[in-house]
Amino acid sequence: MNVKVENQEKNMAKITVEVEYAQFADACEKAYQKNKSKISIPGFRKGKAPKKMIEKMYGPQIFWEDAIDIVLDATYPEAAKESGLEIVSRPEINVEKIEIDKPVVYTATVAVKPEVKLGQYKGVKAVKVSSEVTDEEVEARLKRVQDQNARLVTVEDKDREIAKNDIVSIDFEGFIDGKTFAGGKGDNYPLTIGSHQFIDTFEDQCIGHKVGDEFEVNVTFPTGYHSKDLAGKPAMFKVKVNEIKVRELPELDDEFASEVSEFEKLDEFKADLKKQLIEEKEKRAAQENENNVVKAVVEGAEIDVPGPMVDNQVDRMLNDYAARLQSQGIPLDQYLSITGMTVENIREQMKPQALTTIKTRLVLEAVVAAEKIEATEDDFNAEVEKMAENYKMEADKLKEMIGENEKKAMMLDLACQKAIDMLVAEAVLEEAKEEKKEEADK
Repeated sequence: MNVKVENQEKNMAKITVEVEYAQFADACEKAYQKNKSKISIPGFRKGKAPKKMIEKMYGPQIFWEDAIDIVLDATYPEAAKESGLEIVSRPEINVEKIEIDKPVVYTATVAVKPEVKLGQYKGVKAVKVSSEVTDEEVEARLKRVQDQNARLVTVEDKDREIAKNDIVSIDFEGFIDGKTFAGGKGDNYPLTIGSHQFIDTFEDQCIGHKVGDEFEVNVTFPTGYHSKDLAGKPAMFKVKVNEIKVRELPELDDEFASEVSEFEKLDEFKADLKKQLIEEKEKRAAQENENNVVKAVVEGAEIDVPGPMVDNQVDRMLNDYAARLQSQGIPLDQYLSITGMTVENIREQMKPQALTTIKTRLVLEAVVAAEKIEATEDDFNAEVEKMAENYKMEADKLKEMIGENEKKAMMLDLACQKAIDMLVAEAVLEEAKEEKKEEADK
C-alpha cells in the first residue's frame, strides 16, 4: 500500500492510497462468495455458477462495488494512521482508478484538526455575574412554597361563576361538521382555566358559567395541529360543568413554617430560604463567570474550523437530542411530524452551537499545550470516585472498565478544566455597567 498526502485549503487534506491489485482481487473473491447465492446463470443451479462465468456474462465490475468496500475497511484505517494527520471528520471517498492487474487508487478527503492562534488569554476582561440575593427574590421563593402547599377547595355556592385560575371538572364532546371525532370526548376532565391546555379560546368561553350549566364552545384547531385530520378545522364542543374548585393558599405564619420546614418561626424559615438562594446564585454565578471568561478567550483566538468538523459535531448533537426525545417516549419522526420541522431545519439551528463548542474545546486544548498543563493520576482517581458514586458502583470496578483511549480522553478533559480554572483566576472580572443594570431592572 502506498500513501500520499496533499494538504488543501481550510484545513482539508486529500489522502491518495494505492492498493496492490492482488489485494483487490482477493476482495473480489470475497465479494463473489458473498453474492453468488443471489446470481442466476443459465445452465447452473442458483449459487453454483463459477466466478469467471458470472464475470463473463455481467462483466468483472459486478463485484467491484462490494470489493472496494472490503478494501476500504482493510486499508483506510492504516492509511489514515500512516498519513500522520490528526483527522477530525469521516472521509469522503472517491475511487480514482480500477484496472485489471494494476494498483487500485482511491482518495480520501478529510478535515484535519485546525491550528489555533491564541490571542490574549491571561488577564482577559469579562463581565462579573452578581450573586446578590434581594428581598424580592426571597419573597418570590416563599410564594412558590406557599403555592406548592395550596389545597383545592370545592366551591359550594351554586351561583358562583367560573373565573380564571379555577379548576373545573367538565364533560365534553367535540363535533366537526356534525360528527364526533377520535379523542374529542372526556368525562369529569379536570381543566385549569387559563392554563391554555385546550385549543384556541375553549377555556375563555367557559368563564362565566356555573355548575350544572350545559353550553357550546366553538373553536378552530391550529393549522399545525399534530393530527392532520383536525388541523385548521372549526369544531363545536358540547360542555357540561360538574364542579368548580379553587386553590386556597395557606397563611404565611409560624404555623405554615413549622408545617413545611424544620423551623418553628417564619423568620427562621425565610432566613433559610435566603441561605439556599445565596448558595444557588453563587454556584450559578461561578458557572456564568467561567463561561464569560472562556468566551472572551475564544473570541480573541483565530481558528479556521473546517465544515466537515462542524457537521460531525452536529451529528453528535442530533443523536443526543433524538435520544433525549426517545427517553420521553417521543421518537424523532413523531416529533418532526408534530412540529412540522425537518432534520435539516434542526441541523441548521444546531450549527452555531456546534461551531462554538468546537472552538471552545480547541482553544482550551491550545491553552493546555501552551501552559503545559497536565492532569495527574490523583486527578484521574478522584474523577473516577465521583463517577462511581453517581453510578452507584465500586470505583475499582469502574476503573477496570475504562480503556486506555477513554482514560486518555478523560485526562485531557481534566487538563482542560484546569486550564479553565487558571483562566478564571487570571481574569479581570468587571461589574456590569450601571445602565445595563437599570435596563435589566425595567
